[in-house]
Amino acid sequence: MSGISEPQAIEESRASNETDVIYVGYRQRGRAVVEKYPGREPLTPDRSLKLADHSPSGFEWGYAGSGPAQLALALLLDYTDDEDVALAEYMAFKDEVVSRLECSGPKQRWRLTGHEIDSALRETVDEPLAPSVS
Repeated sequence: MSGISEPQAIEESRASNETDVIYVGYRQRGRAVVEKYPGREPLTPDRSLKLADHSPSGFEWGYAGSGPAQLALALLLDYTDDEDVALAEYMAFKDEVVSRLECSGPKQRWRLTGHEIDSALRETVDEPLAPSVS
């Protein structure tokens, strides 16, 4: 994503069983709700708001705005449990993943697995900061 984080740091920053995590988003009475499975734990913006205050009113997805930025930061912060990684990567994660989430299927939900988060982080973490000039 930004090329700032090292792949090894990302791998070391998350717990070994976190790839089994699944985040599910949906709307309840017009409000965006995100839950972490297993356990159906609610993901709230509280922890991420202490790092960057994009959207105190809550999460959003499906476009590149302040609500999706808050969700991207909260997802990475929760998943990696590493503030440095989350702060370094969340804007690119917002653009590449969160802005593309959409509620679909009969239950009108989106689903994001730990494996998909790992793939998104690995895919872009090796990008150079600037193109090489010969």
